[in-house]
Amino acid sequence: MTGSRLVSRGLSMMREFVANAAHFGKPPEAGDLERIRAQLQECAEGRGGEVSTRQRAGRLAETYLHLDDAGRHAFLRLIAHEFGPDPRQVSEAHEAYQAAVGTAEQWDAEARLRAAMRSRRLRILTQFNAIPQGVKFLVDLRADLLRFVAQDPSLKPLDRELEARLSAWFDVGFLELQRITWLSPAALLEKLVQYEAVHEIRSWDDLKNRLDSDRRCYAFFHPRMPLEPLIFVQVALLEELADNVQRLLDIEAPLADTRRATTAIFYSISATQPGLRGVSFGNFLLKRVIDDLKRDFPRLKTFATLSPIPGLARWAQRHPDEMAEAFLPADRTRLAGLGIASTDDAALSAVLEGKPDWQADDKLRATLREPLLRLAARYLLEARRGDKPVDAVARFHLGNGARVERLNWLADCSAKGLQQSWGIMVNYLYDPDSIESNLEQFASEGLIAASSTVRKQARR
Repeated sequence: MTGSRLVSRGLSMMREFVANAAHFGKPPEAGDLERIRAQLQECAEGRGGEVSTRQRAGRLAETYLHLDDAGRHAFLRLIAHEFGPDPRQVSEAHEAYQAAVGTAEQWDAEARLRAAMRSRRLRILTQFNAIPQGVKFLVDLRADLLRFVAQDPSLKPLDRELEARLSAWFDVGFLELQRITWLSPAALLEKLVQYEAVHEIRSWDDLKNRLDSDRRCYAFFHPRMPLEPLIFVQVALLEELADNVQRLLDIEAPLADTRRATTAIFYSISATQPGLRGVSFGNFLLKRVIDDLKRDFPRLKTFATLSPIPGLARWAQRHPDEMAEAFLPADRTRLAGLGIASTDDAALSAVLEGKPDWQADDKLRATLREPLLRLAARYLLEARRGDKPVDAVARFHLGNGARVERLNWLADCSAKGLQQSWGIMVNYLYDPDSIESNLEQFASEGLIAASSTVRKQARR
């Protein structure tokens, strides 16, 4: 059997193990670990020619996929602990470099120091990358690594190296922007359903509605993962800023006239590969999509999101003082008229922790509207983790140059929307003339761009 056929056979088995990992998974025995160590050593030393190198990497990948979680953890510990730079060689090369500074030997000494610091882990990772399906294998391997590293910090050096490699291999210059339509391959449409992380796709009719003539869906792809969208965005073409996601998702709603559309609403953005956490290309996706939409629909002037506020209710529960301050004396008087003595009252807590159908009570809904919008504005503009917003969606959009434009009351009345933010959603505005300055101020000074209306709501 030729070398190329051996590789193909190994990768066919590898794909089978991916599909059946939970069934076949088993922990490695002592002899297995020694065999894996020997194979990793051969990879690190680069023994043999190109064909044997790929065969060995394919066998190692197959072995990894055959292991259960404990086995995969042990496999990754071997790479992390035994294939880093040699401290003795680094020390000797550093001493030689220090001695050579200012002499004709300085640059050669610098090259030797750089070589000594180069981790053998990189050679192993690069060999995995070279096999068919190797890019996807490494992305999934890092997803495992991220799960393990929370409990085993000694894996962090391997994670940093793999993240750096993936950042280079997934540079935006290598990615392809594609529009996904109802005529796209069925396997790809199934991936959209599987990966949708913001608003669950409940049926094929729901999916078809999201891909209709008044909608657009775009995704970034890597050439080595042609049917695996890395991140995708769903867009609605409207005549005004959207304020209710249920109306956007209503499969019975009439089609909008795209000839009259002036506004593009990004209502769902989903990253699909956990192993690419920390590899940023979402901002390039939105910029490319805006350019594409402006070309196809010259009347479009407004580009904005209708976004969830996933951490709001959880943050409010942890900060009861913020909740209490959001209710002004007049709000407390109205609460008392409904039999709720204070913001600590169990009846209000039941509402704010997700009691169903509270929004159907007209008086309660009207009483809670302004205090909760006030609280949401403060959360988005003031709640920080370090120098960045605590809310993950806010970090993403503000980090891409958007502005907090408008809060929308009861914009998502699904169980998820009520539980995470009492149905409140936010429009982030992408003004092409302000994106770069907003991004620079946010990155350098932590300044959050916001409309005067939202700033007024947040005022204490």
